[in-house]
Amino acid sequence: MSEKAKQLRYDKAYLRMAKTWSELSHCKRKQVGALIVKDRMIISDGYNGTPSGFDNDCEDEAGDTRWYVLHAEANAITKVARSTHNCNGATLYLTLSPCKECSKLVVQSGISKVVYMMEYKDDSGIRFLESAGIEIVQIENPFDEQ
Repeated sequence: MSEKAKQLRYDKAYLRMAKTWSELSHCKRKQVGALIVKDRMIISDGYNGTPSGFDNDCEDEAGDTRWYVLHAEANAITKVARSTHNCNGATLYLTLSPCKECSKLVVQSGISKVVYMMEYKDDSGIRFLESAGIEIVQIENPFDEQ
């Protein structure tokens, strides 16, 4: 198996895990999962939701997302900040491409590659990451064995 085929196999596996992780989110509008992998080791994970200690309801009575809900990648990156790991050279796996706010965190954290499934409605985050030299890969269906 070529190195490229082997990497694709790993990328799909990590995306499937991120998808499973997204199912832990209590958000009704969108459930997003994230994994940060460095040297073939998962160093962090996250899903979108409220900060620790807050009620798990992500949406208000009108169905709008509460302003303090953390995105999956922000949760994963801040978990690394509380650990002995760092994100330098790591890969971020996401079920949804990052927004522009989270893209700033990705760049600042040292992540060098982002692999995602679905595209967020606003692609300015992806364009920002590309302008920062971060490798971007979209794999729409990691469950496909092709």
